[in-house]
Amino acid sequence: MAELPRGFTAHVANIGIKDHADDFVVIAAERLATAAGVFTKSRFVGPSVTISRQHIASGSARAMVVVSKNANVANGPTGEADARELVAAIAERLDCQPDDVLIASTGVIGRPYPMDRVRSGVAAMSVPPTGTSADAVADGIMTTDTVRKVATSDVDRSTATVVGIAKGVGMIEPDMATMIAVVLTDAHVAADDLDRMFRRVVERTFNCVSIDTDTSTSDTAVVLAGGAAGAVDASALEQAMLDVCLDLTKQIARDGEGAQTLIEVVVTGARDDDQAKRVAKSIVNSPLVKTAVHGADPNWGRVAMAIGKCSDDSDVDQARVVIRFGDTEVYPTQVDEGGLAELSIYMRGETVVIAVELGIADGTATVWGCDLTAGYVRINADYTT
Repeated sequence: MAELPRGFTAHVANIGIKDHADDFVVIAAERLATAAGVFTKSRFVGPSVTISRQHIASGSARAMVVVSKNANVANGPTGEADARELVAAIAERLDCQPDDVLIASTGVIGRPYPMDRVRSGVAAMSVPPTGTSADAVADGIMTTDTVRKVATSDVDRSTATVVGIAKGVGMIEPDMATMIAVVLTDAHVAADDLDRMFRRVVERTFNCVSIDTDTSTSDTAVVLAGGAAGAVDASALEQAMLDVCLDLTKQIARDGEGAQTLIEVVVTGARDDDQAKRVAKSIVNSPLVKTAVHGADPNWGRVAMAIGKCSDDSDVDQARVVIRFGDTEVYPTQVDEGGLAELSIYMRGETVVIAVELGIADGTATVWGCDLTAGYVRINADYTT
């Protein structure tokens, strides 16, 4: 059972948005924590994103509230007023300023908060919150997730820890981070340093996962550093954050809606890292690649097609490209029928690795996604009914 870092507590409850599961989470720091965050670039964001962007600009926060199963997006001035009322109510309960409270919402778009239930939920919150279970927090922010997503790491040569929780299984093609993630640490770190670290980590983790190419209106990734463990080595802290966020990234990809197989795409030999990620994303996002993986069909031609879709990358030359499934080269050296049968067995495993060498320079990227199944269609066909 994962615990929150020292200096953090949580309130987790059901306020009636979900029928039979927790849907309301407040994470509180004992004192003002340094904070950084990354948010969706969607042009259709909800008030949770706009408010949190404003509040985190100070580089500090005292608490974060998460409402699950209701995104509160596209509700106009009423949605904005409701979100600000919730933030102000949490601030009053914790005896801090509204600007010290961050907010995230996830779920159905276009439905307003049930404010009578929200107000009752805030009133019922223990002050200060007494919960210490990271698992309970992760459970409380789930929507169509089938498993909670928690990751922990110790900061090397210190007593500090990093704990991350996340939710997300659909509407995931990050244009910042993705889904909702909250990373907590009891290390002491200056706000500017924390912001730079977190952005580097996000770029290598949450920005490298895709389930269905759809960027959410509510994507939020936040890190809070409470400082109870004192100062730590900066590189060790960043590595611990990277380990936690990479673990969460893989959990998200593996739990993609209806998913049965984790897909890892590794591109090397690119002009630069940006090109490598662009090619890797083209592969992992291809419905034809996803369905081939689901069917355990080593149809490497679909990977070649996905590389070729990057038509603006004129330095990609098929004569220099190498494609592998696992450790087996499939292009330009093609495998025989026996080799394809062995690859089909490999592709029935829990993880399929597709590796591409572009032969241009030394740019690299690794991205993660999942197969496309009938389960994904069924979940999203019935989502609001």
